[in-house]
Amino acid sequence: MPYFAAVFAQTEAGWVGTEADLIEAAVMDDVSDLLREAALETAGDPVLLLVEEDDEWFAVLRLDGEEDPRVFLSDTRACSTSELAGLLYQFIGAAEEAPEGGVDGAPDGDRELLVDLGMDAQGLDELSERVLPADALLIVADKAGFADEFDRLHE
Repeated sequence: MPYFAAVFAQTEAGWVGTEADLIEAAVMDDVSDLLREAALETAGDPVLLLVEEDDEWFAVLRLDGEEDPRVFLSDTRACSTSELAGLLYQFIGAAEEAPEGGVDGAPDGDRELLVDLGMDAQGLDELSERVLPADALLIVADKAGFADEFDRLHE
């Protein structure tokens, strides 16, 4: 199951990005620690993690300061087929574990996590329904102002 994941931090000098390895992420704290480490290394705020798997679904995670990460997941059905989607879904607070069976495939999570970066609250839902996940992440990156960094990492 090939996936793409990258962390982007907004610094005084602009956005910086680096690929993220989520293979060994087994619990929510592993993902949170990855975001917090990026925030410390770059002195960046906010920090975003963009993830897509097999061009089937995408997720956007956002960390601001000491708060818990906020998440948007484009397709809840992914929780039944992807351990990574199930792990990220736990941040939404909708379940202790990924739901089995009873998911409808609708997007879920914090639809307003990118409002201050140029993506309105309905924008993520619309991307989930109309655009391939890799293209959706490029649109998110473009709206937030780090499309060049995204392209560099997503080649």
